[in-house]
Amino acid sequence: MKTKRLLLAAAIATALIPATSAVADPEGAAGTRPPACQPPPDEQPPPPSATTVTTIGQAYYCIFDHHFSGPILDSRTLLQPAFAALTQELQRRGLDQATANAPVLTGNRNGDWKSFSRSYDRIVAGLPDDQAKQAAGEATMRGMVEALNDNHARWVGVPEEPSVPLGFLPSHLHGPGGADPAAAGPVFVVDVLPGSAAANAGVRLGDEIVTVNDVPPYIRGTAVEGVIDWIMEAVAGETVRMTVHRPSTGENLDLTMVVVPPPPPTEQPPLVESELLPGEIAYVKLRGFSPEGADEVLAAIAKLREGRTLRGVLLDLRGNGGGSPDAVSRLLGGWAHGKTFSYWCDALGKCTPNRTDDSVPLVNLPLITLTDRGCASACDAFSSAVKDLRLGALVGERTAGAVSGPAQAHLLENNTGLLLPKHHEIGANREKVDTIGVPPDHHAPMTSVALSTGTDPGIDKALTLFP
Repeated sequence: MKTKRLLLAAAIATALIPATSAVADPEGAAGTRPPACQPPPDEQPPPPSATTVTTIGQAYYCIFDHHFSGPILDSRTLLQPAFAALTQELQRRGLDQATANAPVLTGNRNGDWKSFSRSYDRIVAGLPDDQAKQAAGEATMRGMVEALNDNHARWVGVPEEPSVPLGFLPSHLHGPGGADPAAAGPVFVVDVLPGSAAANAGVRLGDEIVTVNDVPPYIRGTAVEGVIDWIMEAVAGETVRMTVHRPSTGENLDLTMVVVPPPPPTEQPPLVESELLPGEIAYVKLRGFSPEGADEVLAAIAKLREGRTLRGVLLDLRGNGGGSPDAVSRLLGGWAHGKTFSYWCDALGKCTPNRTDDSVPLVNLPLITLTDRGCASACDAFSSAVKDLRLGALVGERTAGAVSGPAQAHLLENNTGLLLPKHHEIGANREKVDTIGVPPDHHAPMTSVALSTGTDPGIDKALTLFP
């Protein structure tokens, strides 16, 4: 998926570098260590400038200084994929060079940066124009950051051409935003944005996507990234054709969508929605773990409790992309006190416990939580704690497994930035949740038929589990 420019907002982090790694290069030529990355400004920084070897070097050292793996990270882990990404970009543009051989890397951070940067300078000097040089810089930067294989590490890069989503969300995406490696067909519509191209063309919940521009979403079991781009990154004014199967009627429909920016929403969807379900069950949906999210959930439960005796709480976290660790602590405090719900650890195995917020009054009601592959980051952490601490049952699907650790922002010299986790997170039982997710106690996934016919397998199953 294409990188979007974000507002950098976080405090600077500090990490150790092994004593064998010098902090400065006394030479003043290629390979000199650039100035350290900085904390982000309080206000939006100026527009980014060119991505140069200085920017790449600054990011290289910033990773060692501030990513949790820094103390044990081998420089070749970053620079070899970065150079591969550079040469692949050259080949895509028909600009490969006979002398674009990989630099010799030995594992010495400063020595490897000297070797890499000299090779990079030589290659870029042979490129025909600024556009090609910028493309080379962006590819190199992305290759280096992606080499961390960390779903919370990201280069907040330069603006790209404006794109417009078709206006619906397909089922085969998961928490981090790319194709779910565990997904299989059929791909179906799980949300439709009012006023969007999809809504205007008559796309409905549960519609199964047969083809987009005559290309199926999966080919031989592998998700087609170009189809995801057509759905999520369309270009205003272009026409997208889509064939869907509608389970509620059995029809196959050919839809034509002219991509238009959807109108701005008249109001944002509420963070928390609640209602009383049959059997005196409080249903509460939380869309994200924003700082006020836990208090809004607890207030909604208290409101539904007025004048009646509730039998339990059904907390719907499906599609919850995460947010504040403090909100996780506070919401868990409604069901447990004095408990460690996760740990933040460094690369050397030193871990700090995260504990429930015991200032929150206990709810004293049975809890069942609905999860799916869109439940990521803080949502992963909450779900893991519910399971490990035996606070209630999980119903639905395995969570996204995108909870490497909370990211902090760092500003680079060209006004782009890096988001880097200072710690990595493990569960209350010290198990790894990141990349794996939390399995439900009761498997009840949303299906195309259920969405198309207006039913909900997760809620239906959960209601049978309350005492």
